[in-house]
Amino acid sequence: MRPFWRRRQRPPVMGFWDHVGELRTRLIWSVVAIAVGTIVGLIAYDWLLSEVFLPPYCRVLESQQIDRPCTLVITSPLEGFRTRIKVSAYLGFVVAMPVLLWHLWRFITPALDRREKKWAVPFVLAAFLLFASGAALAYFTFERALEFLIAVSGDAVEPLLGPGSYLGLVTFMMIAFGIGFEFPIVLVFMQLAGIVTPRQLNRARRYAIVGIVAGAAIITPSGDPISLAALSVPLYMFYELSILVGHLLTRRRRGWQPRRLRRQAQVSAASDAPENAADAGS
Repeated sequence: MRPFWRRRQRPPVMGFWDHVGELRTRLIWSVVAIAVGTIVGLIAYDWLLSEVFLPPYCRVLESQQIDRPCTLVITSPLEGFRTRIKVSAYLGFVVAMPVLLWHLWRFITPALDRREKKWAVPFVLAAFLLFASGAALAYFTFERALEFLIAVSGDAVEPLLGPGSYLGLVTFMMIAFGIGFEFPIVLVFMQLAGIVTPRQLNRARRYAIVGIVAGAAIITPSGDPISLAALSVPLYMFYELSILVGHLLTRRRRGWQPRRLRRQAQVSAASDAPENAADAGS
């Protein structure tokens, strides 16, 4: 028998208000992380504007043979200030993404078992890498999308973009693609939680294709076919990959269950043995 000082302590059962208090704490830390990231965005705004956001626009003007300086034009005194704050807030969300994912995972871990809680670091790392990959894909495809949007406007239309519309579009596309790339994480978690099974996802493949294209069209702010294809194709590949990963993980989880039951049976048999011996002696 294990000594009492070595007995494994069960985690206390949390009530409703305990969950509410923990959620409040997680939200406070998330808001602080976003605020710190926004300050970083305000400091790095000028460098990002000249070295990251403007080059795609400049290359599009050059490819369209538009002889005009590659600058953004403001039409109101407050437009530049509002754009700086909005873009910095978007960047703050991106910078704070690892902290947000970590607190999200820590909030849902009480509903998981001991083995699943060990997935905290892989979950945060995979989610952040997927978000960064989606944002990078949006940035590298934005030039083609912008070229298409300007070309389809007609030869008599000359682009004269403001910082609010241009920077808002490119940053929102990067965030939308990054959030869309979290799709496989959601599917794998739903399979582990028992909400859906790999067989159900496999049977719903036709409906999933339609849903993926429709969802990509909704979250893509530009609405151009280039961005739609750039987001829809990876999401469908992630759908197939999540079915494979979910099948492997759920099969391993089914392998854990008999060991738990056997251990519980052994514990219950050991606890019932003295009572059976006493009944036999009487």
